Amino acid sequence: METGLAQNRSFSAPVSGFFEYLLVAHPDETVYAQVMAEKQLFTAQYKEQVAIKTKPHITVANFLAKEEMEPTIIRWMHRVISTQKKFKVTLDKYSGFPPHTIYLCVQDHEPFKQLAKELKVVDQYVRSYGCPAARLHTYPHLSLARRLPENIYREAEPIYSQKEFHASFEVKQLLLLRREHQFDSCKQVNVFGLQP
Repeated sequence: METGLAQNRSFSAPVSGFFEYLLVAHPDETVYAQVMAEKQLFTAQYKEQVAIKTKPHITVANFLAKEEMEPTIIRWMHRVISTQKKFKVTLDKYSGFPPHTIYLCVQDHEPFKQLAKELKVVDQYVRSYGCPAARLHTYPHLSLARRLPENIYREAEPIYSQKEFHASFEVKQLLLLRREHQFDSCKQVNVFGLQP
């Protein structure tokens, strides 16, 4: 399980016969537009297209699994997520993962910690098939720009650490996405609704 910010990363290389799955929360339309405006501003300022290439999202969990495991994973996730209540996410400032990522901080980590605790059953399932341990994100964030060249990160980080941002949205559902590797486009596999 992920225990800190430094461990937030994707599985780096494609593994034959496996897909990477991501369980994510997307902001509502208003916050989505605000974050995309910030991404466009970053792109214009630093001439780095990576910021606008990724859609705003918060990763709850990511893991490798074989496609034939998908129906069981979906059932387990449905059991876990359908018992959780919707929750509010507030994005309140910028921070970074040296030397490559600028992100927006999530104020309250508790709903994500609770989800990680409950999703351990999915981690146990994927590991029982010889897959690497799932990354259950207990310190959530929303990336503004990832995989930056180190010189761009070093230039942008001091500016963004002083910059203000404040937005809130309700997480009413989580999406399960699948891709072949970290540079592949994600395909939506399932949507899990949270309790009102």
